Amino acid sequence: MTEKEFHTHYLALSDVLYRIAYYILESEDEAEDAVQETFVKLWKGRSSLDSVNNPKSYSIAILRNLCLDRIRRASRIVDIPVPEKVDTGFDPDAAIDQKERLEKVLAAIKSLPDLQRRILVLRTVEGLSYEQISERTGTNYLTLRVLLSKARATLRKQL
Repeated sequence: MTEKEFHTHYLALSDVLYRIAYYILESEDEAEDAVQETFVKLWKGRSSLDSVNNPKSYSIAILRNLCLDRIRRASRIVDIPVPEKVDTGFDPDAAIDQKERLEKVLAAIKSLPDLQRRILVLRTVEGLSYEQISERTGTNYLTLRVLLSKARATLRKQL
């Protein structure tokens, strides 16, 4: 399949695919990521797309499966427990403020799209290099940097 044919038959479906993904995932960012992931998967398998009779149905099936995978992965994410006691010395107000701040940060991190959250955790919590993160996630270096930047910007806005 040529690039022009791909644009004509598949990329033209982006609005339809986005609406379906948003209906399933109930998140604009997640829906955009799922549609983008669908197009990447289709493009990587473009050599076999000539045999597809109905590009719209085929694309929707791939998108649906990717969305369901995202939901399954999100349900496997273990909630990070918020400690009941925060050691700040003898100031109970400071302890409450610190606990509220921690809960706010954790909620903001959980609200990030899956890939952004994974990259942020791998970089900041686990301290992995960009190369190591790229190997683990299958994301190229430049995309990785952009996603990490977006995740940090989102957190700054929310906090």
